Amino acid sequence: MLEVGTLGGYSTIWMARGLPADGKVVTLELDPHHAKVARSNFERAGVSDKVDLLVGPALQSLAALVDENARTFDLIFIDADKPNNPNYLDWAMKLSRSGTVIVCDNVIRDGAVVKKNSGDVNVEGARAAFSFIGGEKRLDGTAVQTVGAKGYDGFAIAIVE
Repeated sequence: MLEVGTLGGYSTIWMARGLPADGKVVTLELDPHHAKVARSNFERAGVSDKVDLLVGPALQSLAALVDENARTFDLIFIDADKPNNPNYLDWAMKLSRSGTVIVCDNVIRDGAVVKKNSGDVNVEGARAAFSFIGGEKRLDGTAVQTVGAKGYDGFAIAIVE
């Protein structure tokens, strides 16, 4: 499993807990402070042996994974800086195989993705994610809206054919 954007490691922990004994989560985090907090959380949750945390710009880490001929991933979860969504999706395709599931989080943006001229770079990143998924012939995807304490948002989910 590959995660782009670790922050405090909340999603990482839940995904690591769902892995088989030999499973691994490779998670990418830009901020060294966030990485330190996440590592501490992984230890407390008892999943540090299932997590490889790479610190640095995600686009560089993704390129290094490709250059190192990293294995392909069954699940790729993208939850980082939204303007780079299409770039992350492009790298995700290089680290996928047929059957890989790609999830791109926070793409509904309280409905702003359907409003003209938003000017918000995060909304533009969400739109670019939809354009990428819709334009990539090897992907079959949809969006799922969620509602919660933070209002409404959602995620895009696609399967590599």
